[in-house]
Amino acid sequence: MTGRTLWASAGALAVIAVAVALALRPGDEPVAAARLASSTAESGPTLARLGDQQVASDELKALLALLPEEARSRLRDDRPALEAWIRARLAEKALYQQAETKGWLQRPEIQTQTRAATEQIVLRDYLTSVSKVADDYPSEAELQQAYDNSKAELQLPVRYRLSQIFLRVANPQDDEAVHKQAQALAKQAQASEADFAALARDHSQDPGTAAQGGDTGLQPLAGLLPEVRGVVPKLKVGAVSEPVQSAAGYHIIKLVGQEPARAATFAEVAPRLREVLRAQRQEQMAKAYVDGMFDTATLSIDGAALNKVVESSQ
Repeated sequence: MTGRTLWASAGALAVIAVAVALALRPGDEPVAAARLASSTAESGPTLARLGDQQVASDELKALLALLPEEARSRLRDDRPALEAWIRARLAEKALYQQAETKGWLQRPEIQTQTRAATEQIVLRDYLTSVSKVADDYPSEAELQQAYDNSKAELQLPVRYRLSQIFLRVANPQDDEAVHKQAQALAKQAQASEADFAALARDHSQDPGTAAQGGDTGLQPLAGLLPEVRGVVPKLKVGAVSEPVQSAAGYHIIKLVGQEPARAATFAEVAPRLREVLRAQRQEQMAKAYVDGMFDTATLSIDGAALNKVVESSQ
C-alpha cells in the first residue's frame, strides 16, 4: 500500500523488495515487477541519475507493462511510489557497480551461485516451452465443470464499501499538526448534515480516491490495512470513524455499505479459475515430460559413491 489508500496492497507500491512471479492481481506487490524487466531495458530518456548510474524511461515502461490495468492505474497516480522505485533501482545499480569493481563477480561462491541461478532460469523457461498449454484450454464446459465441483469452496468473504479522507504525514515533525487537521475533518464528517464525498474531494490527499469522493470500492477485510481492519467491523453503515493512523498518515473512514459473505458466481471466479486450471495442466504436462526422460534412458545410481558423499557431509 502506498499509505494513501486503504488497501493492504498499498504496501505493495512502497515495498520494492517483493518479487513479482507469474502475474499480478489486485492485492499483489507491483513495484518490484520492474526487477523482471529493468535489467534489459536501458534505453530511452533518462529519468534519474545517481553518480554515473541512471534509470531510463524504458525501465519504468517495462514495469508498467507487466502490471494488470488496475495496479497500473494506481501506480501511475502514485508519484511517491514511482520515485521510491527509481531510488531503489539506482541504489541497486550503484551497489552492483561497487561489487563488480571490487571483483565480487570473480568470487568462487558467487560464480557457483550465478551458474546455479542461470541453470534454474534456463530450465524453467525450457520446461515451460515444452509443456505449453493449448490456448483453448480449458473449454467453457471444462470451466463450468470445475466451478460446479468446487462451488462449495468458492466463497466470497464479507466485503465493505468504504470511503476515506486521507492526510499524509510527510515528515514525523508534522504528525501533531496533521493529526489535529484529521480530527477537525472527522468532526465535520460525522455531523448529520455532512457531505463526506465533498470533504474527500476537497481535502483527501489520495489522488486515487479523492476524485471519486473518497470511494475505495468493495474490499474484503483481509484486503485492508491492518490498522483499518480493527475499525471497520465496528462501524455501522453510514458512520464515520475517528482518524486512523497508518505508517503514511491518517485515514478518516466512512462505511458506505456492506455485502454479506456468499458463494461466488461463475462469472466472478471464471477468470481466476481458468488461470488455476491452466497452471495445473502445465504442471501435469511438465511432470509427464520429465518422467518421460526416465522412461527413454537408463538410470543408474552409484550407491557406494553416494554413501561416501553422505558420510562426508555428516
